[in-house]
Amino acid sequence: MGYTIAQKIIKEHLVCGEMAVGNDIGLKIDQTLTQDATGTMAYIEYEAMGIPRVKTEKSVAYIDHNTLQTGFENADDHRFIQSVCKKHGIYFSRPGNGICHQVHLERFGKPGKTLIGSDSHTPTGGGIGMLAIGAGGLDVAVAMGGGAYYITMPKMVRVNLTGKLNPWVSAKDIILAVLRVMSVKGGVGKIVEYGGDGVKTLTVPERATITNMGAELGATTSVFPSDETTREFLKAQGREEDYTELKADDDAVYDEIIEINLSELEPLAACPHSPDNVKPIKELEGQKIDQVCIGSCTNSSYLDLMRVAYILKGKKVADNVSLAIAPGSKQVFNMLALNGALGDMIAAGARILESACGPCIGMGQSPNSSGISLRTFNRNFEGRSGTADGQIYLVSPETAAVSAINGVFTDPRVLGEAAEIAMPEKFLINDNMVIEPAPVEEMDNVEILRGPNIKSYPKTSPLTDTIEASCSLKVGDNITTDHIMPAGAKILPLRSNIPKISEHCFTVCDKEFPERAKTLGKSIIVGGENYGQGSSREHAALAPLFLGVKAVLVKSFARIHKSNLINAGILPLTFINADDYDKIKLGDMLELPNVKNEIASGENVTVVNKTTGSTIKANCELSDRTRAIILAGGLLDYTKENS
Repeated sequence: MGYTIAQKIIKEHLVCGEMAVGNDIGLKIDQTLTQDATGTMAYIEYEAMGIPRVKTEKSVAYIDHNTLQTGFENADDHRFIQSVCKKHGIYFSRPGNGICHQVHLERFGKPGKTLIGSDSHTPTGGGIGMLAIGAGGLDVAVAMGGGAYYITMPKMVRVNLTGKLNPWVSAKDIILAVLRVMSVKGGVGKIVEYGGDGVKTLTVPERATITNMGAELGATTSVFPSDETTREFLKAQGREEDYTELKADDDAVYDEIIEINLSELEPLAACPHSPDNVKPIKELEGQKIDQVCIGSCTNSSYLDLMRVAYILKGKKVADNVSLAIAPGSKQVFNMLALNGALGDMIAAGARILESACGPCIGMGQSPNSSGISLRTFNRNFEGRSGTADGQIYLVSPETAAVSAINGVFTDPRVLGEAAEIAMPEKFLINDNMVIEPAPVEEMDNVEILRGPNIKSYPKTSPLTDTIEASCSLKVGDNITTDHIMPAGAKILPLRSNIPKISEHCFTVCDKEFPERAKTLGKSIIVGGENYGQGSSREHAALAPLFLGVKAVLVKSFARIHKSNLINAGILPLTFINADDYDKIKLGDMLELPNVKNEIASGENVTVVNKTTGSTIKANCELSDRTRAIILAGGLLDYTKENS
């Protein structure tokens, strides 16, 4: 039996465990990336481990999220990260150099290598054949220190692409079509691998758009073959020596196969408030819009923005529309400026933003109240835009640009013949905004610079024999990390200050939760299906930890958030009988009378509702290693004990 692409990379990097679905496996990590919203805490955690120099082949810290500097906090975090990088052997990508996933694809990613990043859209690297996985900051810190990264061996899904995209149908429409089939939880426990004759019709940036939004499937990661198209992209980036051919064996076996005929696809939109709420643009045509935002790590490549410039050239943005465009990297920005495309955008009335995440993470450009905003981004969760009742639609750059001109939802196929825009034979290469770390012999002389907003990791403690705590919050299905720990311009600067950011925990769902949890001292959260979907932000676990949350009892978890809860020492419990969800109400006193022994022995956990007198059983699905982490009180404690 042959191997899939992902299985080949896993086999090459396996340090422990067996490659059987459901087994806990440890992987050697070649590269890591962080971004500033998660990076400060990741580097605080790395410092706590006491390892003087990173042990990966390449680790890069990007400043791309918290670039809106309305106070000292973000600037202090950036200064702290830069000093840590200088001292500990990490490359530092300065603010303005671009979005982490875009820049890493252009300048550092290598086919066949493993990459984990403290951002859920790290699977973008799968566009050039990397096994690229989003993870919590503490997992990334451990990998930088030379530790393995542990996952449950996933199932393999093959998405077979046939045919060729029609004019004005794009890669964004491909991933929206996959989301329509699989849903936002259909990829949990799976790696999505793309193959078929249709693959060779897609450029690397188009492939990266698809793997980027694979995060919205809940998948462990997504990956494309590394082929002649990959080689040409790397050659154009001056990195042909990084090319390695990588493809699935002809007799590779997949757990699931999905067929997508590219020739049959049409322009699509993900409607509010979920990336899998997908409809054809033709069903929305003619509806008035208020705002268009083009960019993000999903759709800000040179190819994307050249198509946008082609559509906007000689036209004018509609009077009722605000259009903002953010190039994904300095490389793209420079090339657009030099070839005149940037001027075409500006002349049409576009507002040009810096090369950063910006509105995608809620950093500016919030739409008007109840405003309809078309965005080329990857998430449209309720409130994520910064406007509580904003109506956010996810679309392709082509749909976004033509709709901005017309002021209404417009199918881009009205444009007729497609723009013939080729990939450059050579990209503009200038890495002067990437700062190299100090040589080993000079690292001891580097001072770590800390601002007053940078606080230490929350206090943890080993699992106690019993837990008795109130239900401090009960929520429904598809609770996202934006519900748990909101982003946006007001809250993101607090990412390095857990006590302060915890004041905003779950306020989207219940404004009283932070104060209630703090007053209770310790508590348990109850939730529904797919709890914790979305971002990799470990703050969605660290803030509840600070507020005294001891366990989260739900119907099912999203992968990264469950891992982050374990890393924080919070029990991730699931109902064995989903109907038992209805047996717990807000304020009920819950007791886990024998929890330490049950966890240690791998038994189901007994949960007694002392308010009603009922008893239920919960599952705590853990490997031997994650069981030891929970018993120790979290990954940081476990790492110290076992280093």
